[in-house]
Amino acid sequence: MKSLKFLKIAVFALPFVFGSCKSSKTVEKSPVKAVPEDVTQQKLLQKVSDNAQYAKFITSKVKFQVKVGAQDLTLTGNLKMKRDDVIRLQLMAFGFVEAGRLEFTKEYVLIVDRINKQYLKVPYAHLDFLRNSGLNFYSLQALFWNELFQPGRTSLTDEQLKDYNTNIGGDDLIISLEKDKMSYKWLAAQSTGQIKMANILYKDKFRGNTQLNWDYTNFKKMGSKQFPTNNIIRFTTGDKEIELRLMLNYIGNESEWETRTEISGKYRQVSVDEILRRFMAL
Repeated sequence: MKSLKFLKIAVFALPFVFGSCKSSKTVEKSPVKAVPEDVTQQKLLQKVSDNAQYAKFITSKVKFQVKVGAQDLTLTGNLKMKRDDVIRLQLMAFGFVEAGRLEFTKEYVLIVDRINKQYLKVPYAHLDFLRNSGLNFYSLQALFWNELFQPGRTSLTDEQLKDYNTNIGGDDLIISLEKDKMSYKWLAAQSTGQIKMANILYKDKFRGNTQLNWDYTNFKKMGSKQFPTNNIIRFTTGDKEIELRLMLNYIGNESEWETRTEISGKYRQVSVDEILRRFMAL
């Protein structure tokens, strides 16, 4: 019974990874020195950008580790992504029963709670952090695919690389982009061009800063590129500390799967506020 209760917490936690989050961790800038020439900066950024995957599909078995306060639960699941179309995460209970599903398309975010037979389907503008930070489907895709992005854009051109600032310290390359109240930073390795961390900060002096921190480790060969198989996403909401770890196994390029989830008429649609109230009551 205790495991089932925390499984429900894990399902409720899904919207908050990308909907409303805070974290104290960020990409530090010390010790660093400014890259002296634009040509050098462009070369380094191009190296990072060129690490983008060529694959149309990325699929994998996934082990989820969800930490909510003092509670810790490990689940299995699946990650299925189609470039420029959909990102889907499935959480499995007891290894074979789907407990929850998180699906991003270009038009909406879908959260399916199989345990309570309810779902949330909303445009990106209805989730606070995504709206405030200017993140859209393509930005989230870049986070999952370990790539650079610019908020509001559907792709990143070589010309747009000039919009970033870079600093170096040893083999570390810090890439930054400032926009209004937003600060976007990436930590990459100069030697490989691999992104090791992404940090998104929304600065609000009245309500406090909001952050999303994404760590990438354990890179493995996928095609002609390297892809991170361990992802750590850290955030908090209210007094709830939540950490989600995604450990990928058996990465492939499976293409024979339905890219849109059909919701049964037996499921009840709920609002963001209702999901939030239920989560905070757990």
